[in-house]
Amino acid sequence: MLRKSAKSTRQQIVLYGDSKLRKVCEPVTEITPELRAFIEEMFKTLKRAKGLGLSAPQVGRNQRFFILDLSSNSLDYDLMVLINPEIVSVSGEQFCEEGCLSFPGLYLEIARPNKVTCRYTDLDGNKMSVTAEGLMARAILHENDHLNGKLFIDYINSADRELIAGKLKKIKVS
Repeated sequence: MLRKSAKSTRQQIVLYGDSKLRKVCEPVTEITPELRAFIEEMFKTLKRAKGLGLSAPQVGRNQRFFILDLSSNSLDYDLMVLINPEIVSVSGEQFCEEGCLSFPGLYLEIARPNKVTCRYTDLDGNKMSVTAEGLMARAILHENDHLNGKLFIDYINSADRELIAGKLKKIKVS
């Protein structure tokens, strides 16, 4: 008798307009084999999408974790999993164009802190802390926002929002 092999489920990125992106996520209470497999699949999804980061709600899961892959940007960081992240401090300011996999083709000039310190749990259950600047800080803050139901378009003023209304309408899930 043949046993069924574990089937890999291809994750879909949740697009703007889906209510999953506006929910505050629940903490991860246990790091299970299922969670590890889900995160492994998230890295595949992130690679296919050619992104820098991906949060759990962006693939339909209401839990507080996200992944980062900044290896293509020649930074000292490689693959990271941040479970139950907590922003401890921020400082400085940077203005930079930012995109989001849940908003394909949309890039906006967004102001964010230039430096961030974040406490989190890694995939092995270790309590960790990272202090990052520049792109890494931006990525941590962007993905952490997703865990709180906040999107990068929330940082622009109403006049700029009006300018991108047509693009948002094309992206929006009904």
